[in-house]
Amino acid sequence: MSETPWLTVIGLGEDGPEGMAPASRAALEMAEVVMAPPRHLALVADVLDPETPCIPWPVPFADGIPQLIALRGQRVAVLASGDPFWFGAGSVLARHLAPGEWQALPGPSAFSLAAARLGWALERTVCLGLHAAPLDRLRPHMANGERAIVLLTGGAAVEALGEWLTNRGFGLTTIHVMEALGGPRERFTTATADTVVGDDLETPLCVALEFRGTGEALTTASGRADDLFDHDGQITKRPVRALTLSALAPTPGAHLWDIGGGSGSVSVEWCLSHPRTRATTVERDSDRAERIRANARSFGVDNRMALVEADALTALHSPEMWEDLPQAVFIGGGLSADVLKILTARLTRGTRIVANAVTLESEMLLTDWHVRLGGDLMRIELAESRPLGTRHGWQAVRPIVQWSAVL
Repeated sequence: MSETPWLTVIGLGEDGPEGMAPASRAALEMAEVVMAPPRHLALVADVLDPETPCIPWPVPFADGIPQLIALRGQRVAVLASGDPFWFGAGSVLARHLAPGEWQALPGPSAFSLAAARLGWALERTVCLGLHAAPLDRLRPHMANGERAIVLLTGGAAVEALGEWLTNRGFGLTTIHVMEALGGPRERFTTATADTVVGDDLETPLCVALEFRGTGEALTTASGRADDLFDHDGQITKRPVRALTLSALAPTPGAHLWDIGGGSGSVSVEWCLSHPRTRATTVERDSDRAERIRANARSFGVDNRMALVEADALTALHSPEMWEDLPQAVFIGGGLSADVLKILTARLTRGTRIVANAVTLESEMLLTDWHVRLGGDLMRIELAESRPLGTRHGWQAVRPIVQWSAVL
């Protein structure tokens, strides 16, 4: 292979070739083949040799990967918007190529351009690509005074965002709509979420948000309120959930197996603990499985929660389950000696395991495993204030025994 990679991924702005760095412009002019979405090809048409083959990138995006790979051996330029490695095509292409096959020449991202227009500190602003993702991904970031910059697909999406924010009590959010940032078609308009309209908006669209309203912000502490979750009563209650998350000790990028998910509340809170944590939830009941999906969507973590509809033993006997090992396992339902035997025999050393027991039989089981493997055994006894005639008294909640250990 030559020292110069056959593929160059070039970040292109709305100002076309005029805004390209010299190295990017040179790579484009030297290309034997140019592959890009039609809009990008139109932006550079005036500077390309008429004899240079130009291949429009197809929709869906994945269909273009084989076409690109087939060009290996020629000098190819792929054009992408702004910074190809920030909610762009760059990382997708890199997964299909060896490191020495490609180089990237990024341009300013839409996020950088938007922050520069507004005078915002980009490192303190949430940046999300919502052109192919649900609006619920914003939910963990919504609080008065917080800011976000998001990418959207068109005017209808802007109106949908305004309605979505208004329905959640954030209708006073300031929305800065930026069309074709950095180019001659650039247009900047400002409205509030409850008044924004999407008529005549042109892509590409970037929207900056300053959250305002009476809507409830999600706490950043473990143990969110039970009524935030859709459940049928099968839920790890808030105080016990907080203690459970503390015992599970999530770390950046860590993967959780949540066996017997119920409402999925533990998985959801695990994913909310850090933007790169992931969870695989096992639940055999189809109605509860649907609630888990709904809760994952409503908290904006559905892209990091996988669901296995099966009982615990069936899931653990599935080879696919073991292709992505966890760093922590929580057993909230389906606790049995067989489940513990499989987990302790096959999980890698250093995996953290936490199990909660509510029956005498499961309590005895956890006591036995505590003797075998050590760790911490804790009995959680809580009482809640309840009406007692004209006054109030304490009502004990069913005690829970929690075993936690590192294998």
